[in-house]
Amino acid sequence: MLKTPLIILNGFLGAGKTTLLKSLLYKLRDQKVKLAVIVNDMSELDVDGVIIANTELVSKTRLNFVSISATSISSEQGIARLDEALNNLHSEFQPDLLLLETSGSSHPAPLLRYFRQHNTVVLKGFLTLADAVMLRDDYRSGEALVEGFQRHMAQGTQGVENLLAEQIMLSSKLLLTKTDRLSASAVQKIAHHLHPLNPYIDIMATQWGEVDLAMLTSLPAYNFHLVAQLLDEMELMRQGRADASAESEDYTLETRVIDDKRPFHPQRLWDTCQQFLGKGVHRSKGFFWMASRDDLALLWNQAAGSINLEFVSYWKAGVLAHVDSGLMAEERLRLEQQMAKQCSRFGDRRCRLTVIGEGAGVAEFTEALKRSFCTEAEITHWQQGGVFNDPWPQRIARLKAK
Repeated sequence: MLKTPLIILNGFLGAGKTTLLKSLLYKLRDQKVKLAVIVNDMSELDVDGVIIANTELVSKTRLNFVSISATSISSEQGIARLDEALNNLHSEFQPDLLLLETSGSSHPAPLLRYFRQHNTVVLKGFLTLADAVMLRDDYRSGEALVEGFQRHMAQGTQGVENLLAEQIMLSSKLLLTKTDRLSASAVQKIAHHLHPLNPYIDIMATQWGEVDLAMLTSLPAYNFHLVAQLLDEMELMRQGRADASAESEDYTLETRVIDDKRPFHPQRLWDTCQQFLGKGVHRSKGFFWMASRDDLALLWNQAAGSINLEFVSYWKAGVLAHVDSGLMAEERLRLEQQMAKQCSRFGDRRCRLTVIGEGAGVAEFTEALKRSFCTEAEITHWQQGGVFNDPWPQRIARLKAK
């Protein structure tokens, strides 16, 4: 039986996997490939799944899109849900090509063991994306990452460095992302430090999800023989950690969810990010609105120390608030009927964010974000047309196809 080719986009939180996946979707659309996509998001909010579904190139109604949220795809539960998704895609859609985006917390070894003898799928590429800016700023251009990994191995402990190193060690190609923010010599320095982790792979620099499609579609089958011994050793170490005492120093990634209909106060939100966004907060993302821009549905996209605000769409409630919105009478009536079903005084506006990281920094940042919502007095001020100081950039990117 002919097996379906699969390409996995793997990498740590905020490395740019969703950006690359979106770019590939639009490029493959022009190739008229019968494509299916699986997206894994460890948060229950499933932000990445919403972003990919928003491209309208894949969807659950077309039977070519599956979103696996609220778990890591490398966990036992995640593997079980992945197996179910692949069976359904194979029987209901029969794709020519599969793309799988993992969550940033996913360990590659369990996935590779699962696909090593798969009946319907052949793994073509296990691509690891690594944030070049994060490696430069947090890991001395990758040198401290290797040192941290070696230290954990010697001590028999687990840290974020283990996950980052393993993602590189088991990849078939390493993509350094966000390289437009670095000099060529800085990128070469990172590649030099990371290369010993996996001397068999090419290291490529990329930006904004730009990758040669011909290179990806011509990838050879993943070389499981090359990593067989490494996979076996990782499994033995995993079993050893499972047998260890409960006092082990293994790291854990925490996920906190914020779901509130109130708007953020723009100045307080800015101050919160300046004061509380530390190294322990690896990733935060979601959709939100601010009292100063109450018609805009914005995407919050934070990785390490950088935050991007992207325009997604207009809130329906915001459109109705403008008498000169250009709506026809029937369109306005339809929107008004939809808004009448909303329980919130803010219509369809709401803030839904997920914060991912480790240590006390996650809780501190989450609580500070909650304090950044407008108070009742400030909401009254907003309802009366009051102005808010807004230090955020006035020009923001628009989330769209290229």
